[in-house]
Amino acid sequence: MIRTVHTTRYVTPLREGGSTPALVEADDDGLYVMKLRGAGQGPKALIAELVAGEIGRALGLPVPEIVFIELDPEFGRAEPDPELSDLLSASAGLNLALDFLPGSLAFHPLVGPALDPALASAVVWFDAFVSNVDRTPKNPNLLLWHRRLWLIDHGAALYVHHAWTDSTDPRADAADRFPLIQDHVLLPFAGDLAAADAALSALLTPERIAEIVAAIPDAWLVEQEPPVRLFGERRAAAPASAFEEAQPPPAPPPSAAARRAAYAAYLTHRLASPRGFVEEALDARARR
Repeated sequence: MIRTVHTTRYVTPLREGGSTPALVEADDDGLYVMKLRGAGQGPKALIAELVAGEIGRALGLPVPEIVFIELDPEFGRAEPDPELSDLLSASAGLNLALDFLPGSLAFHPLVGPALDPALASAVVWFDAFVSNVDRTPKNPNLLLWHRRLWLIDHGAALYVHHAWTDSTDPRADAADRFPLIQDHVLLPFAGDLAAADAALSALLTPERIAEIVAAIPDAWLVEQEPPVRLFGERRAAAPASAFEEAQPPPAPPPSAAARRAAYAAYLTHRLASPRGFVEEALDARARR
């Protein structure tokens, strides 16, 4: 079960990335890096963060604890920076957060403790499976904390879901080989990728995948575009024409359950043999 906490103090924005997450304190006295639903990529970035992060944790990889976090609208009204105020106001309600690792340092492949080849192989396999484009030398999204490697920021994973529509069959994307794995920061340090594939694929049963995607909140799956606003006010709808009034109402969007099932189907089919993403990683490793 993923815990739910409530924001009690907005500490500071974190401007390293493009989505401006926030360092906040919650009602359990913990500090968290909160990913905001109102940021540019919307709820799908939070879905990717949740699903990929929980898959990593299911594989035994060092991913900080993930929690749901409620943000009160008052935080947006109290923020003096207009840009941040708009972002916080658009994110009022349920968001996602990761446990803050105080004093952690950004990973650099040429600095710090030696990497375990088995761990490097596992991270490469995991990132290839979830199609994580953000683990490159320029943007590794790895931290060193207490001399241990930690994996953060998976909002760019599962990037294919941004192109899904209600008529898309996600299983058609499951065979993607993910050639971008050639740029993975840990690929030069990886050991036996075939052994990692055998061990990790056995941990991700269809039942485990279903448990992970079941945690996606309904609101993130069915959330629509926010209403258009002009100078802070809701824009009045134009009067409907006679032609528009004569048209049948649009079909309702698929339910949250249907969209959740799409994620489960995509991930389950991605695990089916032969796994092209593993072959791609092996080929990229051989070219080095």
